Amino acid sequence: MSLYNKRGVSAQKEEVHAAVKNLDQGIFPNAFCKVYPDYLGNDPEFVNVMHADGAGTKSILAYLYWKETGDISIWKGIAQDAVVMNLDDLLCIGVYDNIVFNSTIDRNKHLITGEVLEQIISGTQSLFDTLKTAGVTIHYLGGETADVGDVVRTVAVNGTMTARWPKKEIISNDKIVAGDVIVGFASYGQASYEAEYNSGLGSNGLTSARHDVLSKFYAENFKESFDNNLPEEVVYIGKNRLTDEVNIDGTDISIGKLILSPTRTYAPVLKDLLSKHFDKIHGLIHCSGGGQTKCMKYLPGNFRVIKDNLFAVPPIFDLIRQNSGSSLREMYEVFNMGCRMEIYCSPDHASIMIDAAEGFNIDAQVIGRVEASDKKQLIIITAEEKIIY
Repeated sequence: MSLYNKRGVSAQKEEVHAAVKNLDQGIFPNAFCKVYPDYLGNDPEFVNVMHADGAGTKSILAYLYWKETGDISIWKGIAQDAVVMNLDDLLCIGVYDNIVFNSTIDRNKHLITGEVLEQIISGTQSLFDTLKTAGVTIHYLGGETADVGDVVRTVAVNGTMTARWPKKEIISNDKIVAGDVIVGFASYGQASYEAEYNSGLGSNGLTSARHDVLSKFYAENFKESFDNNLPEEVVYIGKNRLTDEVNIDGTDISIGKLILSPTRTYAPVLKDLLSKHFDKIHGLIHCSGGGQTKCMKYLPGNFRVIKDNLFAVPPIFDLIRQNSGSSLREMYEVFNMGCRMEIYCSPDHASIMIDAAEGFNIDAQVIGRVEASDKKQLIIITAEEKIIY
């Protein structure tokens, strides 16, 4: 059994998928988000979408960093994580504007102060203000903040996004065909709209990242930060403190800052592409939960996806692997490994996608291709090994 499963989490969410398998899959079953008829306006030319997600266990890392350093501003990044994990999923179905957002914050009042709540809420609005300058309008309609210390150890930061969108402007993934190439957008670096280097970690796999990288110091001093029923051999088994530093391209950055890099949104890039080149985009996949295997769930038929030109693995993922001893197979199905957004398109149009990303200082390249097959299959080829899913 993998360390991930021993800690009570699943990269593929098998039990969750089993629980919801009988629910309505919407009018575009292969789309990245569920899409429903226009219940709000009753117009056959429009559809409704509603999406819920959050920062996950990354909020526990923010709590540890805040307690250790006193830097309360770290919570603004958690606000961004909760927003982007919703927004970038909606981007994958073509929705990029006039979106409604409600936040849900559950806290243990004895540990999470009002000042922390203010950072999260103001951080949410600040991100929306930034996105508006890129033509992406999100209306912040408040939400629910609950004091539920019996339920939540520290804090859970989540949100819901809703939009009404023209049906003809939905990316359903049904246009993905054999012969398509996959253009990948890097998750790391510093986009033109980011204030500092982004490690690329995002908001998935943070249970592994936290326990694999951080040392027993946190188990001994912050028992509220983990499930105390877990066996000791899977709890904070790494070598590092959040304040330890690593050198990246000549700059010393703390491990805490690397792990807590706010999840990058691709909204400015995809707004540009979707508004100008909608017909050239055959499919969009956000490599979130499930990492590089996420695409398998949304293929419109039996295809073989070959990823043989992924980005060089960013330092944060090497750090996690060195501490955990995880196999490459597990790393690629838990983490994005440096590539968090995929565009499926004709080879003739790949340069358009790449140029758009690079215009925002985001690395982009053709990372793979789609082939005909008698079954759904993913092959990842790295310098170390060939992995087949």
